[in-house]
Amino acid sequence: MESSSSALPDIREELLLYAPVEKVWEMVSTAQGLGVWFMPGNLEPVEGHEFILEAGPFGQSPCQVTEVLPLQKLSFRWGKDWTLTFQLNEQPEGTEFTLIHSGWDADKLTEFGQAHAMVRERMEQGWAGIVQKLAQVVK
Repeated sequence: MESSSSALPDIREELLLYAPVEKVWEMVSTAQGLGVWFMPGNLEPVEGHEFILEAGPFGQSPCQVTEVLPLQKLSFRWGKDWTLTFQLNEQPEGTEFTLIHSGWDADKLTEFGQAHAMVRERMEQGWAGIVQKLAQVVK
């Protein structure tokens, strides 16, 4: 890591889901799908769409869809600093799923006044479990 930058590494979770890419896409690109394994919200897979994620005790997180490649990739800004990307890659045995949570900065605080470094550590552990939940629901 360069000393001039306070950027922290992205959180990346990769796993093979034993489900067709269409089914996985449905779970990561629609409000109904996302609510089953991640958080309730009013996501629509439309670039520029602004939506809210219901983050439980943290209240409502404003989000905006930044990229949509049907059956391949969905990205959205989450809160003020983060970008969340879901990448799908069709494989003979199912769908390779990659989650990338980027925008971490050691010098920044979240909307809730918590240090990115601290939240990142918690989120990294959290994501490991959340993607397993996705694996269960698409089976």
